[in-house]
Amino acid sequence: MGRRTGAVGTLGVAAVAVGMLTAAVAAAAAVVTVAYARRVVIPPTTRPDEERIVGVDLAAGEVVLAASDETRMRGSYGLWFEHDSGYARLGDVIDEDERVVRRRVESVDFGRLDRAGHGRVSGWYHLGPWELGHEYENVVVDTPLGPAPAWFVPAATPTDRWVIQVHGRGAKRQEALRAVDPVREAGWNSLLMSYRNDGEAPESEDRRYGLGGTEWADVVAAVRFAEDHGAERIVLMGWSMGGAIALQAVLRSAAVRERLVGLILDSPAIDWVDILRFQGQALGFPRGLGDAVARVLGGPWSGGLTGVAAPIDVDDLDPVARAEELPVPILLMHSVDDGFVPIDGSRRLAAARPDLVQFEEFEGARHTKLWNHDPERWTGLVRGWLERSSLDARRLADEAEITG
Repeated sequence: MGRRTGAVGTLGVAAVAVGMLTAAVAAAAAVVTVAYARRVVIPPTTRPDEERIVGVDLAAGEVVLAASDETRMRGSYGLWFEHDSGYARLGDVIDEDERVVRRRVESVDFGRLDRAGHGRVSGWYHLGPWELGHEYENVVVDTPLGPAPAWFVPAATPTDRWVIQVHGRGAKRQEALRAVDPVREAGWNSLLMSYRNDGEAPESEDRRYGLGGTEWADVVAAVRFAEDHGAERIVLMGWSMGGAIALQAVLRSAAVRERLVGLILDSPAIDWVDILRFQGQALGFPRGLGDAVARVLGGPWSGGLTGVAAPIDVDDLDPVARAEELPVPILLMHSVDDGFVPIDGSRRLAAARPDLVQFEEFEGARHTKLWNHDPERWTGLVRGWLERSSLDARRLADEAEITG
């Protein structure tokens, strides 16, 4: 009898231990989920220097970097180094092996590259519109949260056609400078806007991203600014999360749709659940974590856990589910090996509206670096699409005049 009692006691202790272990695992998973959710909505103030600088020969105009997917990319890029204290511009790959990549150094704009140990490759190439050689203005857009800075770059000849550029998460207006030349060559003005919590525009009360669900109001303000300054035909161009913001502005605002004639999307964030899964797995987390993060963001308790002012229902941000409401042609560009925002969402949007979407897949360009990787193709696509949009708009106007 004593032995049976001992056995039962042992089983009980084991059961308690298993229960405690399960609870501990669940608690750890909850902590990781909330931390990941906070990472998604809190604007980054610093970016990690993930690439190791092995050697620099400024006399020869070369830098040697540890081999990685980023450092192997063909084309021209920016290199921020030593916690953004320095900036250089990199040319194409000279040679590479399994360990290192040797690239051309086109310029060192500031900082001591020869003393740097780490940096990060950036799709930004230009630091400001003054580098492009065109006239430009520093302007202010009156958003619901206050004045937000923007750059206005007019076309070579006066026009009522405007492209409004919406940059991505963790970026600033400089991201969109790559588009100014093809936009201008096609005869359109450019407005490079800022939006809440991007480090330039006013902050929201919660100082959190809304993944497009709040920022779209600032796009409405930019559209009003353009209209007040003579815009009759408007194209929104969104990069990464800027694509999500632009799409939400179109789907939620009749004022935006009034003069909208097109959308251009570069590496857009289409499906947030898919993005959360993808990025979670890239960090070594299980696939289900992305779904858990989506539930945290959309739950009634999300404010206390992440600091957002209101829950973010990522299903409500899915433009594919509302694709039939999209009113204008779309140029959609994405790289199959994006590495940050999977291409699947873009493919689904293209499949949902083949009548509107011109879908262009790139390879080897990664995230929002399509221009850097293949500037001739990217520039030709943007310029050609805008030129056709101008012709189509003129044809429709002529038909309306004849009918009238």
